[in-house]
Amino acid sequence: MSILKTLLQDIPLPKMVRIRQKFDATRLEDPVAVLRTELNKPGAMDRIRPGQRVAVAVGSRGVAHIADFTRATVEAIQAAGAHPFIVPCMGSHGGATAEGQVDVLHHLGVTEEAMGAPILSSMEVIEIDRLPNGLPVYVDKYASEADAIVVINRVKPHTAFRGRIESGIMKMISIGLGKQKGAEACHQLGFKYMAENVPAMARIMIDKLPIVFGIALVENAYDETCIVEVLPAEQIEEREVVLLEAAKARLPKILFDQIDVLVIDYIGKNISGDGMDPNVTGRYPTPYAHGGPDVSKMVVLDLTPETKGNANGVGTADFTTQRLVDKADLVATYANGLTSTVCAPTKIATTLENDEYAIKAAVKTCNILDYTKCRLVRIQDTLHVGEIEISVNLLEEAKLHPDIEILTEPYELKFNADGNLR
Repeated sequence: MSILKTLLQDIPLPKMVRIRQKFDATRLEDPVAVLRTELNKPGAMDRIRPGQRVAVAVGSRGVAHIADFTRATVEAIQAAGAHPFIVPCMGSHGGATAEGQVDVLHHLGVTEEAMGAPILSSMEVIEIDRLPNGLPVYVDKYASEADAIVVINRVKPHTAFRGRIESGIMKMISIGLGKQKGAEACHQLGFKYMAENVPAMARIMIDKLPIVFGIALVENAYDETCIVEVLPAEQIEEREVVLLEAAKARLPKILFDQIDVLVIDYIGKNISGDGMDPNVTGRYPTPYAHGGPDVSKMVVLDLTPETKGNANGVGTADFTTQRLVDKADLVATYANGLTSTVCAPTKIATTLENDEYAIKAAVKTCNILDYTKCRLVRIQDTLHVGEIEISVNLLEEAKLHPDIEILTEPYELKFNADGNLR
């Protein structure tokens, strides 16, 4: 028996119960119908002219209904007599290659066949200006040649900095439309200055490019669309500030302030740019963001299929599994750190052979006197925290919380013959 097994074999794991966390579930019954209505308001489709070539910029996150929103936008542009094409708008994602970014869109359901429009993917960019601090401002070559540009994105808190503008249309413009070179430039001076550089670059791009409007989406804690707004170019920044506050109020969360061990089944770029949303885990890759629970030790067990091996975020955890490491595409993962300049999340966490030992390692090192009292929480991923598992040591606290419903009796975690959770 290896020394690791000797150290971990007798570490107890607490019994668990399944709970339901209740959040504001307000959502749009037919968000695509709302988008179609929004597209008809002044400052939107009335700015598209017949015969124009229109770039529709679409990103890489797990945005609810993203394929449906994109298709509806393409159809509206076609109905106006213009010629839409889709541009992957995702910085360095997809391994920072043109083919990889098309593949990411395909996994989101955004294909040429389904959208009825061509996808023009390139990592080639044009420098259109520089910020006063010397940072270059880049734009995708295909988008730069369009007669009009439309940008679609979800508005939400960023995972590594705080500001009036965080993650949304402005960031999609500056970093997404800037491709790998633009993302690299925006991150050059670090996240300390991102709250300044993201909107500064976006303002220049809105001023110098034919960006006609943005489609801003806000989701509730259950990953469902609750707000759809079409923002004329000149209103993007002002409205995004308001929508960011609405998104923050609806952020999913774990309803416990202190957690000894947090187990996350899956991380991936389709879940968050950081693999898992630090706003949910309380673990941030930089000192420029804050919030969430106090977690002593964190375990990530596996990668989503959609992340295509990009394991960015695994380094934020304390422990992981050999299964995850075997799936990791280190080139794609390291490209993230080299572009963002934040390299800690791309390191490989302490790796154990299976789920059981990874979780036991976290319990052993969570700095409590009695391992049987471990406050353990297990979630599928940071997009889905409506139903989660908690250890019996959190049960009394859960019973007192008005927004928690207990769903099961206590049970043991079950592992298969390979030591992985069933």
